[in-house]
This record gives sequence, structure tokens and C-alpha cells, in this order.
Amino acid sequence: MISANRHLADYAALGVPVIADTLADQPGPLAGLLAGIEQMQTEWLAVVPCDVPDFPLDLVERLAAAVGDAPLAVASAGRRHPVFCLLHRSLRTALARDLAAGQRRVDAWTMAQGAVEVRFDDEAAFANLNTLAQLTP
Repeated sequence: MISANRHLADYAALGVPVIADTLADQPGPLAGLLAGIEQMQTEWLAVVPCDVPDFPLDLVERLAAAVGDAPLAVASAGRRHPVFCLLHRSLRTALARDLAAGQRRVDAWTMAQGAVEVRFDDEAAFANLNTLAQLTP
């Protein structure tokens, strides 16, 4: 599924479910995580931002292997990349509560939930590309 708040028809044309934030003020990536948790049909939700086309293909496998008893795992490569994560559905209540209390920082929230940090070697694999020029080698 794709979490988006703009260009919904364009994303829907890709043939996958598109979900929008359930919070009126669209308070950032944590709200997208909440929207995903609210729609998920599984125990775990894997999250990857759409502006990072070269993320490691074994990302979810490595996060799942490392999560253990923690409620979530996040990627790290030189620094943490908390929007690359695997989170358990049990975090829904805490996420909704913390968003309502004004939490907006993904890194702070994931670490407060006891995230396992999973190391990757290539920081460049997590680079976000936001323009056509950045996509062109």
C-alpha cells in the first residue's frame, strides 16, 4: 500500500491500495505510519519512503531477522533511518496517543518504543532523491 496525502489518483493508477492520513492536520511521517497500522492485515508493517529508490533489497528480511522481541526495528547506516522500519501492530495505541500529544519526530518516537537498530554498510543506499535530475546518473 502507499501512504499519501496528495496525487492520490496518480498513485492509485499503480494498482495498489492508497491510504491517506487519518489525522486532519497531516502531521508528517508518523501519521503515515499510523494510517498504515490502521489498514494493515498482518502482524507487521514494513515501511520504506518512496523517494529512496536504491534501498537494500534485503531490508525487510534483515529487519525481521533482528527484531526479536522488540516491537520494531529500524535501519541504520552511519546514522539511523527510522522511516525504514518494521513495526508491530501493537504500536497502534502508543502511536495514536503520542501523535495526539504532539510527537512529530520519527527517530525520537521509534527509539522511545525500544526499536532495534539494524546496521547496513552503504549510507548511499538510503539517499533520498526528490528531483528528476537526482534520478539521472
